[in-house]
Amino acid sequence: MSRRRALVFLGITGATAASACATATQTGTSSTTTSVANTTADAASAAPEETAGPYPGDGSNGPNVLIESGVVRSDITTSFGSYSGVAEGVPMTLKLSLRDLVEDGAAGSGMAVYVWHCDRAGNYSLYSPGVTDQNYLRGVQVADATGTVTFTSIFPACYSGRWPHIHFEVFDSLESAVAGSDARLTSQIALPQDACEAVFAHDSGYAQSVRNLSGVTLASDNVFGDGWNAELATVTGTPAVGLTVTLTVGVAAKSENRSRGGGFGAPPGRPGGPPPGR
Repeated sequence: MSRRRALVFLGITGATAASACATATQTGTSSTTTSVANTTADAASAAPEETAGPYPGDGSNGPNVLIESGVVRSDITTSFGSYSGVAEGVPMTLKLSLRDLVEDGAAGSGMAVYVWHCDRAGNYSLYSPGVTDQNYLRGVQVADATGTVTFTSIFPACYSGRWPHIHFEVFDSLESAVAGSDARLTSQIALPQDACEAVFAHDSGYAQSVRNLSGVTLASDNVFGDGWNAELATVTGTPAVGLTVTLTVGVAAKSENRSRGGGFGAPPGRPGGPPPGR
């Protein structure tokens, strides 16, 4: 059985979920119609296990930002602790609604989420040349009573070889998150094409993203290429006033989350992240 099987709960029929997923696959856009399976409070698709990539900052490959004081925050546009700096770009609010599939899709209240992504130039703080002295665009939030976490950030770039995306890890509690280990789920969020095109056209700081986006599709991406129904977010708003990115994340038991391959999960000859300097 595919690891991207949908787990549907609370009276939502398999036919309805399949119809919503098929629409999302065909369009890859951010309309509410394409995101029915991910935006209702009554159903959740199991988020697939994905590679953390080479720049997680969670201790699995070099620095561990999770054990640093100040990592628990909602606004991740600035660096914290001994670092200073602000990530520039189109404002973005990220809202994730967690559903605990072990508990029949109940709200994932108390779960902690670690989010990280690249900046406007396609660089990852702590790793990429020029931003190794920054730790912005990384942070942890604890889900409220509705299972929701909210982050203030900037829209990420499209770098060569990858579809625009956001990384995240889900932990059962804040205590396990700030210990820097034992994530229950590691996955990624795909951003809709129309939103990406609007952002990249609006802000000249994303100039390289225009070219990079023309060279990749969701189908050719080395993470989303085997299916993205449970990972494609909905985007509302405009680049001029700011965008809101939303996704409902079904969190299965840790034992059911299986990553592909070894290392960082990238197929041979396919980059798992931006090349040096990007």
